[in-house]
Amino acid sequence: MILYALACQDCDHEFEGWFASSEAFERLAKRRQIDCPECGGHKVGKQIMAPAVRPSDKALPARAEEEAALKEFVRKAREHVSKNFDYVGDDFAEEARAMYYGEQEDRPIWGETTADEREALAEEGIAALPLPAPFAPKPPKAAKRKQPLN
Repeated sequence: MILYALACQDCDHEFEGWFASSEAFERLAKRRQIDCPECGGHKVGKQIMAPAVRPSDKALPARAEEEAALKEFVRKAREHVSKNFDYVGDDFAEEARAMYYGEQEDRPIWGETTADEREALAEEGIAALPLPAPFAPKPPKAAKRKQPLN
């Protein structure tokens, strides 16, 4: 069996198809027996595909080193956030607004917010991005803020 990336020449729809062999594909394509799932057209051709190649055993140590370096980077980023950012818990949106509007001094913060609150912050022009889970430290059990909300 062989998998081909295909494209319909009528509607430009891209899709995949499995065939018994490359000869089977050629025979079906010549007879216009391959249908586009989007428009039903029969002018279907192969696209360039990258082959699925298993890395050599020599590449495995390099991959392990890359993974170890990535894990170390994530650990350092998590540690940086933990040491240099104030955890504000569920008050993230309120704290971000207070800093944005000059009601309190700017400082790096992290915490939780809902998607609706994140959207409202964006609409107000307040930059706030989700912290990818691997980079987020564990929230403190008793969340004590260094600077309370005024």
